[in-house]
Amino acid sequence: MLNSDSIINKAEKRELKRAHLIYYLRVFDRSTDKLMGHLVDITPKGIMLVSEEPIAVGETFRVRMMLPTSLFGKSRLDFEAESLWSTNDINPDFIDTGFRMIGVDAADEKLIEWLVKEYGFNE
Repeated sequence: MLNSDSIINKAEKRELKRAHLIYYLRVFDRSTDKLMGHLVDITPKGIMLVSEEPIAVGETFRVRMMLPTSLFGKSRLDFEAESLWSTNDINPDFIDTGFRMIGVDAADEKLIEWLVKEYGFNE
């Protein structure tokens, strides 16, 4: 399931600090309103979801991330995300998929940074 054409090299991957969220925020496909998975990893540029169903690699999705509470006047965060890779989770019942966030404006980037700081922990 790993797509070698879309893999970011290790230097690029470690350029941004990651945070694993304490809360597993739900992420939906806005086109279908279907739950895509739960957010387990985030940087200002990308996310990782854990899901029960495979997510196609190399596609762009319109996603909605539900926030744990109203933050900066928002209860959700809408953006586009391109799926870059997919692999089996440590738990064989689940699949991990990495995404690059697209079209996140400056205000939403600040919200993401706050979310990581308040609800996450750095490696």
